[in-house]
Amino acid sequence: MAERKVLSKYFPPDFDPSKLERRRKPPANAGPKVQTVRLMAPFSMKCTSCGEYIYKGRKFNARKETTDEKYLQITIFRFYIRCTRCSAEITFKTDPKHMDYECERGARRNFEVWREAKLNEETEEEMLDRIEKEENERDAMKELERKTVDAKMEMAVADALDEVRLRNAQRERVGKEGEVAGVQREERDLEREREEAELEETARRAFQSGTGEKVKRLEEDLLLTGPEVGAKEEVPVPAPTFTRQIKKKKDFSAALGIKKKSLV
Repeated sequence: MAERKVLSKYFPPDFDPSKLERRRKPPANAGPKVQTVRLMAPFSMKCTSCGEYIYKGRKFNARKETTDEKYLQITIFRFYIRCTRCSAEITFKTDPKHMDYECERGARRNFEVWREAKLNEETEEEMLDRIEKEENERDAMKELERKTVDAKMEMAVADALDEVRLRNAQRERVGKEGEVAGVQREERDLEREREEAELEETARRAFQSGTGEKVKRLEEDLLLTGPEVGAKEEVPVPAPTFTRQIKKKKDFSAALGIKKKSLV
């Protein structure tokens, strides 16, 4: 025990302190961080090299490696172990998405019924993604419905505007035609009145004598002078009667050469 507490050390005669080199630690970011840890197998597996079964909970001296992979800012670790029979290297890493471990190479994970049911369940992330997708689809449908309603509204407004323009054009055309027809009607009425006035004036001049006296009508002269000589007297027409007249029957025997015998 006394040798451990000595203050002096032995230096050989050929010792040269200048030949000593200072060892520097590697930088913190130089390559993956590897450290030795003691762990238990997180799941039952079968080695692909020799077919050895490794049960869940078996203890191993493993190498722990920090990878660059992350899931939601959670660092993923990789572990290296050796098969208990053939010493083949087996690697697996953490799976924070499913809160489990994932076997990478060197072994195959055994079938577990509860794990299949758990994997089929919808995770929180999948649920959030599904809800977001449904909201986006719903928003897209709402946007499409809104665009359809806007298009229908624009079409209705355009149709109403065209109808108003057509009605205004018809009113303008009818108004212009009515004005032209009214002017033409007034001109025809004036022309008719002027013609009637000219005819009345001509007739008035024709029935006046040279002195300006009015000429008597012919019927008055006939009544004053009486009937002319040689005029035919009108025969009075007998009044019609509605009494029934019996017609005599014709005797056709004489025409046929038949002689009637007398009874005497």
